[in-house]
Amino acid sequence: MEGQGGFGNFVQRCKPYIAMISLQFGYAGMNIISKVSLNRGMSHYVLVVYRHAFATAVIAPFALVLERKVRPKITFPIFMQIFVLGLLGPVIDQNLYYAGLKFTSPTYSCAISNMLPAMTFVMAVLCRMEKLNMKRVRCQAKVVGTIVTVAGAMLMTLYKGQVLNFVWSQHMHHPKSYTPEEATGSADKDWFKGSMLLIIATLAWASFFIIQAITMKRYSAHLSLTSLVCFIGTLQSIAVTLVLEHKPSAWKIGWDMNLLAAAYAGIVSSSIAYYVQGLVMQKRGPVFVTAFSPLMMIIVAIMGSFILAEKIYLGGILGSVLIVMGLYSVLWGKYKEYKEKEAIEEIPEPVKVIGGVNGQMATMMEDMEANDIEIQKSTTEANKETVPVAAAIGVPIPLPPMI
Repeated sequence: MEGQGGFGNFVQRCKPYIAMISLQFGYAGMNIISKVSLNRGMSHYVLVVYRHAFATAVIAPFALVLERKVRPKITFPIFMQIFVLGLLGPVIDQNLYYAGLKFTSPTYSCAISNMLPAMTFVMAVLCRMEKLNMKRVRCQAKVVGTIVTVAGAMLMTLYKGQVLNFVWSQHMHHPKSYTPEEATGSADKDWFKGSMLLIIATLAWASFFIIQAITMKRYSAHLSLTSLVCFIGTLQSIAVTLVLEHKPSAWKIGWDMNLLAAAYAGIVSSSIAYYVQGLVMQKRGPVFVTAFSPLMMIIVAIMGSFILAEKIYLGGILGSVLIVMGLYSVLWGKYKEYKEKEAIEEIPEPVKVIGGVNGQMATMMEDMEANDIEIQKSTTEANKETVPVAAAIGVPIPLPPMI
């Protein structure tokens, strides 16, 4: 039984890590499929609309059925927070990210997005959601890990180095709808514009995590919150698309890669991702959730070499090593912080209120007072039992008659 209990605790501790790593695989697949769809000519504005429409259709039935008794009322402040979440995530982040992805490549877009943990950490410190005490080793690990992660992402961006040819990439055939970067030429793509769009999208995504963590404290129905964010984001995206996309033919979608990209991104990267991130964020915080985003770049680089026949450079390998080191440092700091919180919660209530030697003395005095009260009660009961005997002894004994 003890072994089963230990194994159960180990599984519970591993759940947040497994969930976040699985989400990074889902995000990586979304980047690859969306890149192919955008190269086929699909408008990224329309892709955002269909993506969140699919997400709303998938997650809303579960929210209506499972949370019908626990769903809190929506007040005006909560509605405004949900409105801002829909604006930051589905509208600003997704549109700008897809635009940057269209101008660049999936691997480059993921490399820029690796600034997400650093932005989230700084914003969490400013919002007092993360306490920064540089005298503690765990805080130093989080800061150093964030800096190393950003350095690895910048190394991947600024330094390419030699091309590393793998066996599988030499025999891969390019998809008909995809033209590699070398065929079109980097001069045809506005890399600077794409980089700026990706940086702004990453900033909006970091703000989304911070506001989501604040909103979840007031609105605890996670499925309903995800459904409302996707629904409001869909309405906002429709308004943006009607203003910026003037071609009616852009709304056409058939049984092709465009439908797959919209359905996959909506179901996996929006509905499931928002819900899982909310659950993990409630226990570990926004910094823990965003610390796994660098893994997406490594996964995309490997999948891109298989599917899109993208070439991997030496700078990408070195940057990936730095990113993994920084990610491990941040996760180690968050793990130590989580263990300290667990230790504080397991302390008994009297010791938690009164600590140190004074607390021990107070506990000893309480025990002594309790013993004195018990002794007095037992003495009183003993006296009550001996009263009839004393009364019986006190009765005068008749003397024999005098002669």
